[in-house]
Amino acid sequence: MDRTSQLTACAPERGTAYDPPAPSGRPGLPGLPGLSGPAEASLRARAARVLAANWTGSSTVPSRSLYPHQWSWDSAFVAVGLRHLSPLRAQTELETLLAAQWGDGRVPHIVFNPSVPLDAYFPSPDFWRSSTAGRAAGAPRTVQTSGIVQPPVHALAVWLVHRADPVLSRARGFLARAYPRLAAWHRYLLHRRDLGGGGLASVVHPWEQGMDNSPCWDLPLSRIPPAPDGSFRRADLGHGAAEDRPTDLDYGRYVRLAADYRDAGYADGGGEFAVEDPAFNALLIASEGALARIAEELGAPGTARRARAARLTAALVERLWEPASGMFLCRDLRGGGLLPERGVSGLVPLLLPELPGDVVGALVRTLRGPHFGLGRSTALVPSYDLLGEAFDPHRYWRGPAWFNTSWLLERGLRTHGEREPADALRAAVAALAGASGFAEYVDPYTGEACGATGFSWTAALALDLLHERRGPTVSRTATGAFDTSDKGGDRR
Repeated sequence: MDRTSQLTACAPERGTAYDPPAPSGRPGLPGLPGLSGPAEASLRARAARVLAANWTGSSTVPSRSLYPHQWSWDSAFVAVGLRHLSPLRAQTELETLLAAQWGDGRVPHIVFNPSVPLDAYFPSPDFWRSSTAGRAAGAPRTVQTSGIVQPPVHALAVWLVHRADPVLSRARGFLARAYPRLAAWHRYLLHRRDLGGGGLASVVHPWEQGMDNSPCWDLPLSRIPPAPDGSFRRADLGHGAAEDRPTDLDYGRYVRLAADYRDAGYADGGGEFAVEDPAFNALLIASEGALARIAEELGAPGTARRARAARLTAALVERLWEPASGMFLCRDLRGGGLLPERGVSGLVPLLLPELPGDVVGALVRTLRGPHFGLGRSTALVPSYDLLGEAFDPHRYWRGPAWFNTSWLLERGLRTHGEREPADALRAAVAALAGASGFAEYVDPYTGEACGATGFSWTAALALDLLHERRGPTVSRTATGAFDTSDKGGDRR
């Protein structure tokens, strides 16, 4: 039996552990419209093949050609889907990432595979120089990493992976080993990255937020002089169409910011780019809720973490909510105000269960209105305002629809009882993932594949949404970690 068949065959039969409740006690997720049982099984098998092909033995690369190392938030999303095929491999995925954590608590955005040639990806390990430039920050000496971070979705992923097979998790001590690393990661963000003094974490590079060339960054990036022409060579253009990728000017600014941060010993607070981002902070809040559940599973109280999540939610609304826009906006700490661009990041806080009702209502209207068109002109959520001057349906995060943000928003819609649009978005993620060859991202109008195909988080998150829920629904208080048990895990 080949590896893909083994993974598909060993999918656990226990109930899943993430779905928010169905409203009014109605039953769980329906089958996908227009997708028969055999077609759905075929889609699952194809997704499993992508994950098997991208597995390195200890982690999963996003794409064999374009991204040949381990990426931080990619691995978290991969683990969410992988838990349905192999909970052990999902645990290993996260353990490999967390083993590269720095002494100051940061989880680096790339963990480099030493067997990959240096010219296969830029910036490569010799650019970041983590073990030397990051020495004061506690960079590991035995593995090379980048020096920046990515969105903190990891505690949520750890909790969901635990819930996929609690017996295996407890036998391996998975949560007990992950918890102190996750706690240190959150401490780093909440203390070292509170650059605005309002309680929220800041990003110091567009790559940290994960939406590299979003128009939300155009204004703060315009103040950054690009690295000189000829001082670097992009590897991404050898594997992807130039019209799908960030421009050379954008890339030059990314390189300048990263080099300046490196040359400052990866010390926080002194850079020219510092932005409070709604999606980054919403994922931190969701992961604080997951950490509370992990603590309780380990026999400790989760009260303080729940209180912190509530405080962070209030700070998010106070600092980043813009009623006139009907969504959250980014705050430019160096420019002194909210950035007016409407990016998908400003919708992601919908996944938080404790948002005020008026904020939830406005977010849903914005999501389904003319700026994002969900269910009307688009099937997946575009990464940027359809009516914005910078909209481009093919260029990376300037308009294309991405599967991870649509997954997050499907979870958010379902959390707040918006069953109909959640069902439609779930069906669209699965259908377009398969039709596009599990593309990195797609044209939001046509579904045309853009970027890499055989992309890991696309396959993993489609697999997650294909996994039909079994077992009872849950109370609203459990949805912060997309859990199915108010007690934080079955007690077998």
